[in-house]
Amino acid sequence: MGIKKNKKLLQKYRVPLGFLFGILFLVFSHPTFTLIIIGGAIAVFGLLIRAWSAGHIRKNEDLAVSGPYAYTRNPLYFGSFLMGLGFSTASGVWWIAVLFTALFLGIYIPVMSVEADELTDIFGEKYREYAEKVSMFFPWVSGYRSAPKNFEFDLYLRHREYQASLGVIFAWFVLALKVYFIS
Repeated sequence: MGIKKNKKLLQKYRVPLGFLFGILFLVFSHPTFTLIIIGGAIAVFGLLIRAWSAGHIRKNEDLAVSGPYAYTRNPLYFGSFLMGLGFSTASGVWWIAVLFTALFLGIYIPVMSVEADELTDIFGEKYREYAEKVSMFFPWVSGYRSAPKNFEFDLYLRHREYQASLGVIFAWFVLALKVYFIS
């Protein structure tokens, strides 16, 4: 029971821990314009995956298996991982990338495990079958075969995924200011 409780705590505090890491990132980063462009491209790719994901998920109402969910059970987290990796690259500090990767996987693997248990409780055998065919985190090229569903922009808006775009723009702006005023 203690392990499950710890996983639930990680699930609860993952966003505040992300903001704390973001502050450390901004303080210790040494970006260059070139690194901002390279890291920004990686971050935008992650942002697009998150946006695509948001338009396919109806949380706890219907099992999401279309769009990016056909390749990974957690495309929102995978997109966030790519965004963080992009900004870690832009930081110009190798240990920030290592720390980010360790913290992200250390927090989100247990969170994904808790969520998998919750989805099994909600969707039962349907989720178990899906989980056998689709990777928990890193996408598989083969994909899950299901009835195709189109991206729904209203879901994207309902999940307020545009806020991630605003966060990316803010972070780029701060990094660019840091390059301009500190370099």
